[in-house]
Amino acid sequence: MKILETERLYLRKFSINDEEHLFKLNLDEDVIKYTGDSAFKSVEEAKIFLENYNHYQLYGFGRWAVIDKKSEEFLGWCGLKFSEELNEVDLGFRFFRKYWNKGFATESSLACLKFGFSELNLDKIVGRAMLANQASIKVLEKIGMQFVAEINFELHKGVLFQIKKTDNAHSRNL
Repeated sequence: MKILETERLYLRKFSINDEEHLFKLNLDEDVIKYTGDSAFKSVEEAKIFLENYNHYQLYGFGRWAVIDKKSEEFLGWCGLKFSEELNEVDLGFRFFRKYWNKGFATESSLACLKFGFSELNLDKIVGRAMLANQASIKVLEKIGMQFVAEINFELHKGVLFQIKKTDNAHSRNL
């Protein structure tokens, strides 16, 4: 079931059938280098993660599979995540390395921002990245997010960005 659609992509909820995709995505050390996450130990562990992923039921949104419209290939994921402890929604994305530098993170992130502001009526969405992750920082800047502060990100120097529904950058990009 498609949640969002862009010119080249559609985003949908994860399914149990995505277990191998997530397993392989997190196997690439370059993909998870700046995330603080560990690789799944097996496809079964990825399946258990998917079986227990409850953000769609709890909040009505979450991280979504990003699919190429033409090829139907799983490119990675992008989406929104609510943090109860911080009482905020953050944007995140992760793609197979072969799809880097093709605009997919920017395209899917813009769609997620639009969804967050228009469908979920959010006032603000944040983005975090390790300071060393310049590619992700560039995406956050491209989609109109503004630098807020340096932060501790998974025991590394990091940055916090945000965009508000009322920001001029938001209306330009969406």
